Amino acid sequence: MIQRKHRDKDTDGARRKVRYAVVGLGHIAQVAVLPGFKHARRNSELEALISGDARKLRTLGAKYGVARTWDYDRYADCLASGEVDAVYIALPNSHHREYAVAAAQAGVHVLCEKPLALSEEDCLAMIQACDESGVLLMTAYRLHFDAATIEAVELVRAGRLGEPRLFDSTFSMQVEDRDNIRLRRDTGGGPLWDIGIYCVNAARCLFRAEPTEALSLAAASADPRFDDVPEAAAAILRFPDDRLATFSCSFGAADVSSYRVVGERGDLRVEPAYEYAEGLKHVLTVNERVRRRTFPKRDQFGAELLYFSDCVLEGREPEPSGIEGLADVRVIRALQRSAEERAPVVLPAFDKPARPSRSQEIRLPSVRKVREVNAQAPSDD
Repeated sequence: MIQRKHRDKDTDGARRKVRYAVVGLGHIAQVAVLPGFKHARRNSELEALISGDARKLRTLGAKYGVARTWDYDRYADCLASGEVDAVYIALPNSHHREYAVAAAQAGVHVLCEKPLALSEEDCLAMIQACDESGVLLMTAYRLHFDAATIEAVELVRAGRLGEPRLFDSTFSMQVEDRDNIRLRRDTGGGPLWDIGIYCVNAARCLFRAEPTEALSLAAASADPRFDDVPEAAAAILRFPDDRLATFSCSFGAADVSSYRVVGERGDLRVEPAYEYAEGLKHVLTVNERVRRRTFPKRDQFGAELLYFSDCVLEGREPEPSGIEGLADVRVIRALQRSAEERAPVVLPAFDKPARPSRSQEIRLPSVRKVREVNAQAPSDD
């Protein structure tokens, strides 16, 4: 077993905090990651900001009291400074491997936004670099710490629905700005990478298994926003024991965020299902008896910071790990190949033993809405 690097105590025996550099100051970093440090201050400290935008560095540095700011050209200097223990990578998908591997090679732990990378090869390179350096790698699946998601996983695992047989999900929104990176192929944009991955992850977590076959169709559009990526995609995944998961995702449709898992005796509908800016809701039906439950809005990003910092301080492998990120990326790539070849794609066996559990649930109060600086939200509304 690899010995993980961690400094859990200062020389006087006091427990330390993990010092973070947030790399990339776009929409998700500004509205969720940076505010999340307030609720994660038990074991996490925002130490540095990295961006190519001088205005962002100046404004956000002053707002959060961060004196150490760096541009991308000086990323290596930040890593070598000895001032940061971990990075939170919130860059476009196409840059995840480069910045994660550089951090690992400098002995700095990595918390990386999903998708972990844009290919299985890139994911494996990130995992290997972290293993060789003895640092931790976690994929930022914030919902793995959210009460609504954990409760759904536990309901299915406990057999409340009987044997789960079907999963269906819709995740859609309007991405209005034609120049948004979510609509650029070269940055890893498109609905499958950006939001379809939530549906894949939910199906895998609820079925507690890995898909064996993937089938997908992509939908084009005459709208010039979608000259570079599909407007929508639909998918079917076959799981062991002939269980089926279906989902649709779109960047050109009204806001919908839902999934439904159907078992032999009942079903669970979650809507909204994937949000962080509002509460999530369950409708559980078993033997024709309906139970509704609302989960209030929580700080999901502060929760993942708390969890990852504990893993760093205790030298404990996180769930979701880099392997969890790889598990979803290989499915997305299979779905893309299926759409291109207009044929189903068989997925080889994949060993993924760790799943989200009740012990990971962290409940934190929600964060306040913030004013963004030069950032692109999915919608201008």
